[in-house]
Amino acid sequence: MRNAIRAAAVGAPLIAAGLLSPQAVAQDAPHLNHRIVGTSVLLSEKGAKDPQTRAIAQADPAAVSATASLCGSGYELEYAERLPDSRRYGTLFTYEKFGSVGGVCALFDNNTSGAKHMKLKLCPNKTGAKCKVDEGYFSQYAGPVKYESKNGNYVECSMVTALMWNSSGRAIIDRVTSATLCD
Repeated sequence: MRNAIRAAAVGAPLIAAGLLSPQAVAQDAPHLNHRIVGTSVLLSEKGAKDPQTRAIAQADPAAVSATASLCGSGYELEYAERLPDSRRYGTLFTYEKFGSVGGVCALFDNNTSGAKHMKLKLCPNKTGAKCKVDEGYFSQYAGPVKYESKNGNYVECSMVTALMWNSSGRAIIDRVTSATLCD
């Protein structure tokens, strides 16, 4: 009986702390609060901390959902950028997959009214690795281009290049950036 009382006395504060401190539980489940409203897409931890990515995801959840489905299951929105600036001829989306097979996936959304010559290139962070490229005339998007590896090796700090040309052959978007938000 005494052991049962001691166990209850020790356990009660722990149970109360769990009930009264939901933020402690939320920290153990980091993606709980990072779901993009109106979608099944999650923001990665880094994506959730990036104001630009959050703003784009909130402004256009349909585009985020559509591009995420092209990457496949398990990918979380890591980065989004309107290109070349607020004129937004295109939007670059990158997604990251965590787990035993990690990955990075990029898509370049065409936000103009017609097909444009576009190129999307993804290069893993590994010397001598072959880059993945999707190039052509696209009215919707270039990509997806993906790189997956066991334990996500070489995914962090992969580089992505997004290019778009106008009908005269002049580059209207020429962006090279990290596909994942590097520290």
